[in-house]
Amino acid sequence: MTTPDDKDRRLGRFRVDPDHGSRLTTDQGIPVDDTDNSLRVGERGPTLMEDFHFREKLTHFDHERIPERVVHARGTGAYGYFEVTDPLTEYTSAEFLRDTSLRTPVFVRFSTVAGSRGSADTVRDVRGFATKFYTRQGNFDLVGNNMPVFFIQDGIKFPDFVHAVKPEPHNEIPQASSAHDTLWDFVHLQPETTHMMMWLMSDRALPRSFRMMQGFGVHTFRLVDEEGAGTFVKFHWKPRLGTHSLVWDETQKIAGKDPDFNRRDLWEAIEAGQYPEWELGVQLVPEEREHAFDFDLLDATKIIPEEEVPVRPVGRLVLDRNPDNFFAETEQVAFHLGNVVPGIDFTNDPLLQARLFSYLDTQLIRLGGPNFTQLPVNRPVAEVRNHQRDGYHQSAIHTGRAAYHPNSLSGGCPAVVPEGAFTHYQERVDGNKIRKRSESFADHYSQATLFWNSMSDWEKEHIIAAFRFELGKVEHRHIRQGVVANLNNVDHYLAVSVAEGVGVEPPAQPATPNHGRSSPALSQANAPRDSVETRKIAILVADGVDTGDVQTIREALSAVGAIPEVLAARDGEAEGSEGPVEVTRALPTVGSVLYDAVVVPGGKESVTALEADGSAVQFVTEAFKHGKAIGAVGDGIRLLSSARLNGVNDRGEALTADQGVVLQSASGVTGEFIEQFVVAVAAHRHTNRDLAPVPA
Repeated sequence: MTTPDDKDRRLGRFRVDPDHGSRLTTDQGIPVDDTDNSLRVGERGPTLMEDFHFREKLTHFDHERIPERVVHARGTGAYGYFEVTDPLTEYTSAEFLRDTSLRTPVFVRFSTVAGSRGSADTVRDVRGFATKFYTRQGNFDLVGNNMPVFFIQDGIKFPDFVHAVKPEPHNEIPQASSAHDTLWDFVHLQPETTHMMMWLMSDRALPRSFRMMQGFGVHTFRLVDEEGAGTFVKFHWKPRLGTHSLVWDETQKIAGKDPDFNRRDLWEAIEAGQYPEWELGVQLVPEEREHAFDFDLLDATKIIPEEEVPVRPVGRLVLDRNPDNFFAETEQVAFHLGNVVPGIDFTNDPLLQARLFSYLDTQLIRLGGPNFTQLPVNRPVAEVRNHQRDGYHQSAIHTGRAAYHPNSLSGGCPAVVPEGAFTHYQERVDGNKIRKRSESFADHYSQATLFWNSMSDWEKEHIIAAFRFELGKVEHRHIRQGVVANLNNVDHYLAVSVAEGVGVEPPAQPATPNHGRSSPALSQANAPRDSVETRKIAILVADGVDTGDVQTIREALSAVGAIPEVLAARDGEAEGSEGPVEVTRALPTVGSVLYDAVVVPGGKESVTALEADGSAVQFVTEAFKHGKAIGAVGDGIRLLSSARLNGVNDRGEALTADQGVVLQSASGVTGEFIEQFVVAVAAHRHTNRDLAPVPA
């Protein structure tokens, strides 16, 4: 069983712990008496080059940046563990998927794809979900995304796609956005992108939190058992908190108010002991069923619908520790799809095959040579013994004379052994050397239609709005027209709706009839909505607030795992009816987009002040617009009337019971109010509201 000191074993002597009694030294260990003033001739004279501390300090600073990742540059990470709960003993020899007594250490990095390290978290983009398993058989890297498909089928197109989605070369605009000509020019000329673009235009591209985001291995891999028999496998990560998203208007405002929104959310949850958790599931396909589908298993632009092959839960992932140093760990972690362990192997997926080359090649330039595996975050817990030597940043001190195989000077060691070694899956391969894709890769629209058909009405509205926004930023009319023509192969209504919004000719009739099939598992409308854990709830107060209401609301929401925060016009304390009320944050420093719900306690004087505060009124109006749960008690109901919420009459009463507006006219918060409000918050978002503002 993996022991708690595995972390220290990986860090070894490279770990530098803070010591309050330590003294400042140079890199050579020489004590330093002054690090604020360079050595100079007189108080106003020239600086002397003999000041070795000055030169060392500045030189190190000048060189402390490494090239950022070409893609997935902006990310965050955390440590944790994986435990298998339903062993795959009959399918794989991978120990960490067979032994329920093991707790395998992991490091997970989440990221956006297109933007630079300085871009915002909440842009419309794919999210990376990369997991490094430090198994006893070696490191296994599952390098996936929060979407189960990809833009292209063959990795030779990857430079084309990335060049297209990156900021345009003539002006380096726009940052971290796909809403520009070069991306959509590529898309409309490359129909294989259509399925992925449906995902990218959906709310999947706007996750509420990394902790509420699915992950997928994307490719079809192989599990290999102890006898060498193979089974095709797709990997799925399912968040325990459910899969939830932001809405587009929120993401744009959050990017201004807190560009680190998702990174901060993950960090704070772990620091608070609210450890994120995912279920690992697999779709298993026997080799004899390889060609039993109407798509090719090796096509990374396709999914296996869960209705055809259910996802089998096999284990759980928990993240319970933040890194000690962002650069040393999150920035220097090196993932590579070629890092597999016995029992897991590749397929001939042409995108996967390209990634097997590209990831290693990238690490060599980013991390300065082949010894990046010795960096603590990349170091396996398994013993490393080989004949690799020297190179940039070699930190191991190899003893002995033999650095080759075979040898006799070191007793033939390290020696090759058959037991427990990685054995490549035995597969017969025949064919001519050609540059041609299989005809089984030729259908680019059926699964895009499946995705569209599976969406709820509100999800379809969001997809249409996303296409309209993105294409509205495209300057060349023929590109807009080309995208609409592609969409007409997906669904005629979708194509017409997008065309009407971007000023091009709508198609007169469908290019391809809609096949009518759907997969309910693809819709976020069907995600679990039974928990308020880690949901951030704003409590709006001012002087005169009912102290008992605030206390009851805070305690009740905290008891069910939510995070209530008291917001007022200023920091410090508000004068409550029965004493001071501690304020968590000042209203001018936050916004409704940073919270999942809002509640207004009673207190006549408090509510009168809030009604006169435009930011408080806007807070409630905007939260309602974004479909969030809203609660009000006693006099607090008046603020809802002042916010002129549609669906709430002049007395502040909700016209329907299922719109997520929970009211209690009597003073004093009751258990029934809390219970109803918790249910409303757990629903995540109430899309059945008429969100148009009430005319003045």
